[in-house]
Amino acid sequence: MSTRPLPTLPVLPDAATEQVLASGLLPELAYAFGGPFHFLLPDAFDTNLRAMQDALGAAGVDGFVYFAKKANKAALFVERAAAGGAGVDVASVAELREALGHGVRGEHLVVTGPAKDSALLHLAVQHGALIAVDALEELDALVTIALAGRIRPARILLRVLPPAQPHSRFGLDDAELTTAMERCVQAGDTVRMEGFSFHLSGYALQPRADLATRLLELCLKARVQGLEASRISIGGGLPISYTDADSWHTFLAEQNSGHYHAGKTFHTGDFYPYYSPAAGADALAGLLATRPEGNELPLSSVLKDAGVTLLLEPGRALLHQAGATVFRVQGVKDRDGYQILTVDGTSLSLSEQWFNSEYLPDPILISQDAAGEVGAFPASIGAATCLESDMLTWRMIPFPHRPRTGDLLVYPNTAGYQMDSNESPFHDLTLPPKVVIDHTDRPRPRWRLDRHFT
Repeated sequence: MSTRPLPTLPVLPDAATEQVLASGLLPELAYAFGGPFHFLLPDAFDTNLRAMQDALGAAGVDGFVYFAKKANKAALFVERAAAGGAGVDVASVAELREALGHGVRGEHLVVTGPAKDSALLHLAVQHGALIAVDALEELDALVTIALAGRIRPARILLRVLPPAQPHSRFGLDDAELTTAMERCVQAGDTVRMEGFSFHLSGYALQPRADLATRLLELCLKARVQGLEASRISIGGGLPISYTDADSWHTFLAEQNSGHYHAGKTFHTGDFYPYYSPAAGADALAGLLATRPEGNELPLSSVLKDAGVTLLLEPGRALLHQAGATVFRVQGVKDRDGYQILTVDGTSLSLSEQWFNSEYLPDPILISQDAAGEVGAFPASIGAATCLESDMLTWRMIPFPHRPRTGDLLVYPNTAGYQMDSNESPFHDLTLPPKVVIDHTDRPRPRWRLDRHFT
């Protein structure tokens, strides 16, 4: 282990999370469930959604927000999206049914994903959902379904292959787009072609503004052919900040393999950008204020001049500070200068490892009794499985108290993708339940289990 102080990555303060930690509720829930669990904070989702809607309004842009359900399976966030006037982005029959069952209107659903099966396409058409078409054969299938049903036209967007990502397996290239628009014209009232969509990797604003402008040009071209083409979707990709700028840049400059169990090596490019100068709704406002290449006007003005509605499909950005994950320490082992903690769950419930990366925000230690044991006690955190690589945190965390069996570790701000993107009942371990915590301003917060159907 390095003799220099271990780097830390403290999370931004959050009053609701801190109130839950101080309430004494978490040890009781850990005892009741007998294993790890997640807690969810609905007010944070509502706040994030309103901020995005306000950013659209402040820019004078006609827009609509869809919550990307893949970011968290909880029914709570679908319910809050419906109550807040948002839609939901789904990619499977189960997700579509879940959204409908928790109050989302069919016309407020957008169906994404590649090579959608016929059951999903049938259900989407039946309920009037907007469908992002990813391939010509998918478009042909929708025409057949709409003709057979004769209930309503298939509402579609054509998904564009980003020029900056020519090897992506998603989207239609230029030749396919031309063919698709011709087939939409031929389909007549069977298909309602409402516009175009894209998903772009990374978090830079300029490439998104540039590609959005290309989609506006496609809308104008499609209108000449008699198609509606009044909407574009720019997908998700709005970053959030887990920590402050100084902490993030200091961490990147200082971290090295000596700070990790077994000399594990991570490169800075392996990590999610845990700090962003413009995050969440501020990133959306920044995007709308960005001038697309070759244009003197900001994207907001270009959208308004074209009479096009902007669709968004954020996930993580709507879930900022909307929940945390709790594990119980069930074993402590000493190594050379640090400890290895084993918790009652797996890294599959902390899904950044799915990307051969590390969830970096410092976990918070809730000790049963820390009297007289202050200082820096470094520890890495392993899972309750027989796999050498199943580590929740390879990094040595300098805890302020010596961790002990029975203590709790709280990983903050995990609602966005961390909780269940990669979960598995490996070893027949029970999947962590999700607990909705209401009224965190009470001396004793109220809680209930999430109403997810499965």
